[in-house]
Amino acid sequence: MPKLTDNKANTILDAAAKAPTQWSIPDPDHPQYNLEGALATLRAAEAKNSPAMLLLFPWAITYASSHLAALCASICSSARVPITLHMDHAQTPEIVKQAADLGLFHSIMVDMSHYEKDENLRLTKELTEYCHERGIATEAEPGRINGGEDGVIDTAELEGILTDADEARRFVDTGIDWLAPAFGNVHGSYGERGVQLDYDRLESIDAAVGGDDGVRLVAHGTDPFDKDIYTKLMKAGITKVNINKVVNRKYMDLQKEGGYGLTELMEKGTELMQKELEGLMDMLGSSGKA
Repeated sequence: MPKLTDNKANTILDAAAKAPTQWSIPDPDHPQYNLEGALATLRAAEAKNSPAMLLLFPWAITYASSHLAALCASICSSARVPITLHMDHAQTPEIVKQAADLGLFHSIMVDMSHYEKDENLRLTKELTEYCHERGIATEAEPGRINGGEDGVIDTAELEGILTDADEARRFVDTGIDWLAPAFGNVHGSYGERGVQLDYDRLESIDAAVGGDDGVRLVAHGTDPFDKDIYTKLMKAGITKVNINKVVNRKYMDLQKEGGYGLTELMEKGTELMQKELEGLMDMLGSSGKA
């Protein structure tokens, strides 16, 4: 299946992958919940002259139909820097097709990782073809990244399965554009175990399916990561980093403080998330890359 060369999201990630100095796109999960998060991303990206992605979970559609997606798509189209709209963790064929048919998303994560491997591969291929026919890039998750996030089906009870190079090749053969490998990363809390990432595994996956003409690698479960970890991930081929609580909690902590009127709360929350995102853009090296 030919790669979507004229897809806006693919163009951004290809630029990151082929740059002489590695950098990565921050893909903040928090805009799924409200206007404030989406505006924070827009303002941070324009202030830092950085590409960015707005990310929605399927919850956004089940809660608000197409309205939140349409708002985010409007932000993407009016931004002074490249910003795209991504549907993350679409976990049923129905929600993948529903999101694709809206005509608003640049990319969709076809997350069939809760199925057995053969069924995961079959559905991923079928749904990738469906999305590509509509000009939409696709992301898939071979293996299984344990845990859950607000707005996503929790896979904590499922056995964690790490991705290897052979399995990565099988998924690339389905025609996907981006791969989200399981290399010790966890959605949500890492608990007492702490962060224990298998960089050698990630490098072997990048050698097998990445590179200038390969698929783009995506890191999930990055909330507790620091600059050192991000640098290692980018050297191992990561070009897109999904971010959630590290930004979200700034707004949630402000809400817990209380004492603000609604408009003041929204404005202050937007400012706090914007500041956090600007720091992440600097850390990931995307500042100045728009």
